[in-house]
Amino acid sequence: MKYMLIMRATDEGYANLGELDFDEVLREVGEYNEELIRAGVLIAAEGLADASEGVVVDFSSEPPIVTDGPYGETKELFNGFYLLNVSSQQEAVEWAKRAPMTGPGFKTEIRRVPTIDEFPQDNEWIRKERAWREANGRL
Repeated sequence: MKYMLIMRATDEGYANLGELDFDEVLREVGEYNEELIRAGVLIAAEGLADASEGVVVDFSSEPPIVTDGPYGETKELFNGFYLLNVSSQQEAVEWAKRAPMTGPGFKTEIRRVPTIDEFPQDNEWIRKERAWREANGRL
């Protein structure tokens, strides 16, 4: 089963980052990534650029409104993710507990990623996506 570990940080978390040695952060993240690779569970992992570089497309009006970041009312920002292939939610939780970048202001949300097999297989769009995945080795 695939699970996404969504790394989140509050203002407090970001403030704490400024006190950390960046080389030490890279070492901790690198060692964690190496563990995931050795265990054969890592599918993907990415960090995100600062929210001030992003934009939001708000669909609550027509046409949608595009707003530059940072985002006004956000209490926590999604700042990266890990995508793991593990046997259970509990195994994903155990990996999340071992993640670097912990402490006050940091959280990890864990969400299961449904497979294409969980969608109606007689649907035209699901058949097209399945064909694309098969052709690109992503099934």
